[in-house]
Parts: sequence; C-alpha cells; structure tokens
Amino acid sequence: MTEIVSTEDTLGGAPRIKGRRIGVHHIVKRVIDAGEPPEQVAADYGLDIADVYRALVYYYDHAEEMRQVQAERQAVPEGLAVVRGPEDLTSKTRSEPEA
Repeated sequence: MTEIVSTEDTLGGAPRIKGRRIGVHHIVKRVIDAGEPPEQVAADYGLDIADVYRALVYYYDHAEEMRQVQAERQAVPEGLAVVRGPEDLTSKTRSEPEA
C-alpha cells in the first residue's frame, strides 16, 4: 500500500498518493461525493484498491485538514468572480463585443 504524502510543489500541498498526482480529495470526490465504487476508481486511476481505501482512511483521520483543502479548492481566486446566471453579469460584460 502506498503512503499519503504532502509536498508544496505538487497539488499545492494537498495530501496525495505518493508518486502520483492523485489527491485524497480526488478520490473522496468520486467515492464519497459521487458514490462511485472504490474498485472503479482504483481501475480508472491505475491504483491498487488498497490505495483508494488508504486515501479514504486519511480523509476521515484528518478531517480538519481535508476541510481546509476542500475550502481552498472551492475558493475563487482574487480578481475572478463566480457567474451563476445573467444577473451576475454587468451591463458591460453582457454587451456584444466591439467589431
């Protein structure tokens, strides 16, 4: 079974499977949030099933850290905005581009 590591230069320091760019949050999103079978996630990522379960154990054992990772992943970078519908657009961005 591969260990879970965090390095600042990979995935922004988010916990991941050692030797891979597959974060714990990637596995959690698919298995817990989307309800996909762990076996399918392991096959899709080319992982041992034990690696998927290790990532899930890490998620539950480090709940506060994972909440922070998820919050950072959902944060909108400064200078950008989330547009959910036409009401979020200014009149300038709604107008036709100049020719």
